[in-house]
Amino acid sequence: MLRRPVCDLLGCEIPLVLAGMGGVARSELVGAVTGAGGFGFLGMVREPVALIREEVRKVRACTERKFGVNLIPAATAPDLLNAQIDACIELRVPVVCLFWALSADVVRRLREAGVVVVCQVGSVQEAREAETAGAQVLIVQGREAGGHVRGLEPLLVLLPEVLAAARVPVLAAGGLSEGADVANIMTLGAQGAVLGTAMIATHESFAHGVHKQRIVEAGADGTTLTDAFHINWPPHARVRVLRNSVTLGEHGDPFDGRRTVIGEEAGRPIYLFSTDSPLRSMTGDFEAMAFYAGKGVGRIDAVIGARERVQRIAADAVAALRDRGPLPASF
Repeated sequence: MLRRPVCDLLGCEIPLVLAGMGGVARSELVGAVTGAGGFGFLGMVREPVALIREEVRKVRACTERKFGVNLIPAATAPDLLNAQIDACIELRVPVVCLFWALSADVVRRLREAGVVVVCQVGSVQEAREAETAGAQVLIVQGREAGGHVRGLEPLLVLLPEVLAAARVPVLAAGGLSEGADVANIMTLGAQGAVLGTAMIATHESFAHGVHKQRIVEAGADGTTLTDAFHINWPPHARVRVLRNSVTLGEHGDPFDGRRTVIGEEAGRPIYLFSTDSPLRSMTGDFEAMAFYAGKGVGRIDAVIGARERVQRIAADAVAALRDRGPLPASF
């Protein structure tokens, strides 16, 4: 009941897609999601080419299925971005997802190399621009999403608007953590769901255990939108995070220009107000870092295996769809 045409394009069995969360979505998590029949993006924003090569190698060592790499042109230095794109093309990465400000040149380069291009958008206008540039799949992100939030509208408002305008397959993202959520967006016409927060709280995610536990403990009203976590990204970029001392204003003005080190990762300083979230490889004051989470966080009550979570969401989505009749026709 879940299989849609986008599955053929992405090479997966079920249209449940692991969001390309920077730092968190590494090879172990991508491998587990693809092993469950879904599709996974490696979160490689601003990562060195050496890490992209290593993570791609690790994914291919555990699965023959297609996978993707998520890049953020607007948050990446031009020289590094060019090197990342060159590496993805050289490594024959099957799919690349782009987010934030559209780069038509990047889309063109990837398409000419035979890479399937996915663009995440936050408005109908962005959807039209991405499709015109050559995007083959759109991800519609509602304001309920965790992490960087591009759009202003709730998902169930924005999704029908984009579906009415799009001529390519559309996936939905934002606050989706259960099978019933997947059934809802597929009933509207989306071909699948992109999962972020639900996949952070898995054994295979590269998030630090502190982040995972905070997600499990959070209530439905535990998130907030803020631009306080801004270092490393373009200005005025809102993120949805769990409330902490930063969102409560206990560290002063985030935009006063100071750089206070609160952690470390392999010799790299982690700054207060940066967009870095706590990872397994980090040490420092985790409480003051960005605990990314979407509005579906209140329905996540345990850290479990990624394969189990994908399979459970898929089974619950099928059960929810059984009594709803045929899904809308789609591309």
